[in-house]
Amino acid sequence: MSSSDSIVCKPTSWFLLRALAMLLMSGSLAFYFYFDATTGYPRKNAVYYLHKTFQDAGDRFLKSDLLSDEWRAYAARQTVALPDDPSILPPEVQPGMKWPEILQDASQLRNQTWNKLWETYTAAWPHWNMDATPPEHPYDAGKIREQWIVGALCAAFALGSAFVFARTLLRRMAIDGDALLAPDGRRIPFARLIRLDLRKWPTKGLAFIDFKNEDGTGGRIRLDGMTYGGFNKQNGEPAERLMRRLRERFSGELIEYVTTAPPAE
Repeated sequence: MSSSDSIVCKPTSWFLLRALAMLLMSGSLAFYFYFDATTGYPRKNAVYYLHKTFQDAGDRFLKSDLLSDEWRAYAARQTVALPDDPSILPPEVQPGMKWPEILQDASQLRNQTWNKLWETYTAAWPHWNMDATPPEHPYDAGKIREQWIVGALCAAFALGSAFVFARTLLRRMAIDGDALLAPDGRRIPFARLIRLDLRKWPTKGLAFIDFKNEDGTGGRIRLDGMTYGGFNKQNGEPAERLMRRLRERFSGELIEYVTTAPPAE
């Protein structure tokens, strides 16, 4: 077999770029939902409940007639009103958390509104960049579970995309002087090809070939010209060249659409 008898169609850049884009998109979405489930939503819950605590503390201070020392003793016994489920909160904000130190200082509450104290508190928050604007509502365990489920689906799609990408990257569609090499690695001599369906080749670059094995059983091969070889004229239309060569060597039943010109008036 000479090299001139062989045509090899490798995965096209069009397919590889599309598969890579799908992989990056699904992977990014999986990370996004994973972050919200593990970190984003719990932190938003912390902001929501801490913000309400500052508002509640400010209202209580305005209504109280406690002296500074009395207020400090009172505030030191108060806890942040948090839900009982610790899984929907970050490690730094858990049930039983005491009021922040800034709320125990009567002079601070006397000289500034609770809103200002909240801004000061969030700006100095040591654990992560706390957003001073609280969410409109907290996120319960059901909402967080939804993030886990959608994230898992996106991760599964990303793994599937990676598998298809890697598998296709190693495959070829080829033809030599004696046989057709299918993308799945099967090498089928021309004499065993019995039917060639080209009805989708002009529009979608798809062809289907029926063949017979040595034991008499049959099978079908799917040739995808858009994935392997392509139809770029600058590259010499590898998929189209392979199909022309295949038709030259093919002697079985050919199925294709036949267009006829309308009769002349």
